[in-house]
Amino acid sequence: MTQLTILAGGVGGARFVRGARTLAAAMDLDITVIANTGDDLWLTGLRVCPDLDSLMYSLGGANDTERGWGRAGESERVSAELTAYGVGWPWFTLGDLDLGTHIARTALLREGLSLTEATERLAARWKLGVRLLPATDDEVETNVEVADEEGETRLIHFEEWWVRHRGNIPTRRFVQQGIQSAVAAPAALEAVASSDVVLFAPSNPVVSIGTILTLPGMGQALRNSPARVVGVSPIIGGAAVRGMAELCLRTIGVEVSAAAVGLHYGSRPAGGLLDGWLVDSADSETLGPLRAAGMEARAVPLWMTSDESSAAIVAEALNLAAGTRTA
Repeated sequence: MTQLTILAGGVGGARFVRGARTLAAAMDLDITVIANTGDDLWLTGLRVCPDLDSLMYSLGGANDTERGWGRAGESERVSAELTAYGVGWPWFTLGDLDLGTHIARTALLREGLSLTEATERLAARWKLGVRLLPATDDEVETNVEVADEEGETRLIHFEEWWVRHRGNIPTRRFVQQGIQSAVAAPAALEAVASSDVVLFAPSNPVVSIGTILTLPGMGQALRNSPARVVGVSPIIGGAAVRGMAELCLRTIGVEVSAAAVGLHYGSRPAGGLLDGWLVDSADSETLGPLRAAGMEARAVPLWMTSDESSAAIVAEALNLAAGTRTA
């Protein structure tokens, strides 16, 4: 059985993981998913974990496929009441069913469970077909340094930057609050160390995969792992497949291209993280520079339009990993 670990963000990561799950039986895969926790926050006294929940709902068949996030069949009566009381963020609406998850998670955390343990308890309800883990048990939240019209800077939570402002505000940098005292979750590090293959889902390379990689211990675990590490580009034809990856890349000074993101992660022979990098067929001209940097690279169709197309991408990533394995 192949031990497969996937680093993933929320909605796009869930599509990729569903593809991997589709292959699990045929390719004898045991799948662990390490989810970004940088989007996590405390809101109205509850611990909200957007990426963990997007993965859980999608894999559990409970997600809203029309909106692409949250629970299907939602109502928002509680959020309306909270707004009437002037509590919470009126621009960050939590559905009533979703609130049930946050209440349950918060109760488990207050009982003394780690986020890893609480996530396993919540996920057990849904029979996900994968093991879902948070990247860290510590509270490390992504903040964004923004500037007002006078040039004064302040930090706001990533969700406020994206959901409220859609990134349309002068942005200086991303800051991982709490990173100094945090470590990657022991279960996540163990998964990386015991894997045959580690895949980077085509999630945001700055605030999803990048946040996971920033956690103390994770980068070294990947470099030391016997696993082959292969990434899938979230950039196709010079544009992000979804979300705010373009804004994030520009903020950190990385070109919005498939090659630039692969080179940003770096090749393991050169001290980076990747053995292989998949780009879309539209970006085949980037293969030369990627290979010159020390990583194996291939160009294949990367649009995830169904579980079947996502499964085909995962299969290509696993084939690339097998092709780069040393004797």
